[in-house]
Amino acid sequence: MRPVRGKRIVAILAAGGLTLAAAACGDAPADTPAAGGSSAAAAAYKACMVTDTGGIDDKSFNASAWAGIQAAKAGASNIDAKYVSSSSEADYEPGLRNFVTQKCDYILAVGGLMGDSTKKVATESAGSQFAIVDSGSSGANVYPMQFATQQAAFLAGYLAAGYSKSGKVGTYGGLKIPPVTIFMDGFADGVAYYNQKKGKTVQVLGWDKAKQNGTFADSFIDQNKGKTITQTLVSQGADVVLPVAGGTGLGTAQVAKDSSGKVSVIWVDQDGCKSAAQYCDVFLSTVVKNVEEAVKESVAKGAKGEKLAATPGYIGTLENDGVSLAPFNQFDSKVDAGLKTELDQLKKDIISGTVKAESASAPK
Repeated sequence: MRPVRGKRIVAILAAGGLTLAAAACGDAPADTPAAGGSSAAAAAYKACMVTDTGGIDDKSFNASAWAGIQAAKAGASNIDAKYVSSSSEADYEPGLRNFVTQKCDYILAVGGLMGDSTKKVATESAGSQFAIVDSGSSGANVYPMQFATQQAAFLAGYLAAGYSKSGKVGTYGGLKIPPVTIFMDGFADGVAYYNQKKGKTVQVLGWDKAKQNGTFADSFIDQNKGKTITQTLVSQGADVVLPVAGGTGLGTAQVAKDSSGKVSVIWVDQDGCKSAAQYCDVFLSTVVKNVEEAVKESVAKGAKGEKLAATPGYIGTLENDGVSLAPFNQFDSKVDAGLKTELDQLKKDIISGTVKAESASAPK
């Protein structure tokens, strides 16, 4: 499922034009060769990444993907890493083609919105190895990395319902695309499962799974929009909010920060207490999508000369730790011990298939 272009173009909120000149590339510092070594050997495998519009420091999936490349580089002397940022959707294809021209050995596209561009450029460049996060973009030379985030989000919904004092929790997305709505589906189902088990009526604001309709910021970078949406959800009674909106969600974190403990946040992608530590005191937990490890492993394999298979690619699940519910961090003493035990069991039940965590947006 692809968003209509008119919807996607709203995400073009970053200032400035194209950022694809060579000077815009975020080159990692060159490796220093050992005595008698060769700098050419240190740069034998070029791993290159094109970000989505959120930028390299989005505290979310772009940052996770770059961390994965950097981790692979730290573990192998022959990896050279660089990235280029996208200011808009129009930057995707030129960014990918630029790295083909530079003869990068591994070209990573970050984000589901880049699926069509990656497929197009990869088809034109059969001799290059591509990889993509959050898309099943097809092609013999495209290695897809997808995540069953509905599984971890199911746990988050159960947690939110069990922790809420108001009986109302909220969520919203950056854009109405599968890598976003999959979180919202799982979250809503987790709340529904809690209600079923406990005989409660905790309400989800911002998303109706049955209708596949809800609230979206139309941006992954607009923190003010995140604030406005969150304030609306809070005014309607929500005291736990899950923003699935990249940097936009930092606006949610700020609203929670200003609420003096009345509102808490469940973050996404990277553990919020690591990626946005200044807001750790409002992060109840995080629906972790282990992009970093998936990217690290794929780059490391490529650098060793191993083939990256387009099928089946990689699918992260609760079972293989590709997705997870992060520690409660500063909320650890505030989460009831009984609720923790139930979450542990629920994780086992989802892995075994006893409890179904499903989404139309789940990777196949």
